[in-house]
Amino acid sequence: METFRLTVNNRIFEVQARPNATLLSILRDQLDLTGAKCGCGTGDCGACTVLLDGEAVRSCIVPVRDAVGKQITTIEGLARGSELHPIQRAFVECGAIKCGFCTPGMILAAKALLDHNPNPTEDEIRAALRFNLCRCTGYARIVEAVQFAAELLRKEAERA
Repeated sequence: METFRLTVNNRIFEVQARPNATLLSILRDQLDLTGAKCGCGTGDCGACTVLLDGEAVRSCIVPVRDAVGKQITTIEGLARGSELHPIQRAFVECGAIKCGFCTPGMILAAKALLDHNPNPTEDEIRAALRFNLCRCTGYARIVEAVQFAAELLRKEAERA
């Protein structure tokens, strides 16, 4: 076992783990951040997506040692107090949430996209979400939610 210092949602944590332990296992089992889900354990479904220095990664295949010194953002770190992040609001308002299992990963993948591209095309949205599987929605409402979130974020930026 080794000690790892992680920055998660702007807070510093020290955890004990084996170097090959996955970031997902640390987030869920030691930090009680259960928004990232273990869907497949092989990086194929995206339910475990978190942001690592702003990039969407599948935390079930990221060794904890690779997250040291980086900013980790989970779905729990998006809301501003009791106010949902605009991407979260867009998913709710567009009905892009069905069972909710894939939703945290979808939202974080969308955030990574919108942070780099505030006005993506539908094809760019679909490409950004290619590692996130949803078995409930058929993706149309998810794409619509990302487009609406982009609009909300642009309006928010104009007001700032």
